[in-house]
Amino acid sequence: MECVVQGIIETQHVEALEVLLQGLSGVPKERVRVHELCLKSVPMLGAVPSEVRLLCDLAQPTPSWTIRHVGGAMRGAGAEQISILVRTIVESKASSNVLRYFYGIGYKLDHEILKVGFAFRFQRGAQFTVTVTSANKMPKLHATDEAVQVTPGIQLVEITAPAAANNYNDVVSAVTSFCEYLAPLLHLSKPGNSTGIVPTAGAAAASLMSSGGVKTL
Repeated sequence: MECVVQGIIETQHVEALEVLLQGLSGVPKERVRVHELCLKSVPMLGAVPSEVRLLCDLAQPTPSWTIRHVGGAMRGAGAEQISILVRTIVESKASSNVLRYFYGIGYKLDHEILKVGFAFRFQRGAQFTVTVTSANKMPKLHATDEAVQVTPGIQLVEITAPAAANNYNDVVSAVTSFCEYLAPLLHLSKPGNSTGIVPTAGAAAASLMSSGGVKTL
C-alpha cells in the first residue's frame, strides 16, 4: 500500500519549493527523467480491463525498467474523512525487453509521457518521496529527445509514502503533518482533486528566497 497526495505549482515558484524541501529533508535532490508508458489489456485477457505502467528511468547511466500496477483506493467512512489517498500498489523491476513481453501477451500502448524534474527521498515519520515534475508529450512514438511540455507554466508535485494495513494511520498522520509545511506554496490533496494554485504562493516563495530557505527540521 501507499499513501499519496498531489498538487500543482507554478514553475516560477519551483525554486522556492526546492529550497524548502531541501531544508525540511536535509538530503540532496535527485534528478528525475522518467519515460512512462501506460499499457491496457485487450478483451481477450479478461472481462475487466487491466492497466499497467512501465517506467524507464532515463536519469541513470544505464536506463532501468519498473513495472507498476496501481490498485484500488481504500474505501469506507474512514477513507472519506482523510485528505490522503491510500491505495494498493505493486512494483517490480524488469529487463529491457519488458515492453515487447507485454505486447506479446496482448497489451496495447494507451499513452506515454516523459516526466522531468527532481525528487527528494527521506525519512520523517515515514519514508517520503517528494517529486516535482513537468509532463512532456512526444510528437512521435518513444521520441523522448523531442518531448515538449504539456503545461509549460505548471508542474506537478506528488508525495508518496509506503504503508501497510497495520500502520497506514500513522503514515497518513505523517503525510498530513508534512503537507502543512508546504501549505503556503501549494495545496495537496487526493489525486484528481486539485484545487489549483494557492493565492499565498507568490508571497511565500519570495519570503523563502529572501531568507535562504529553512534549517533542517
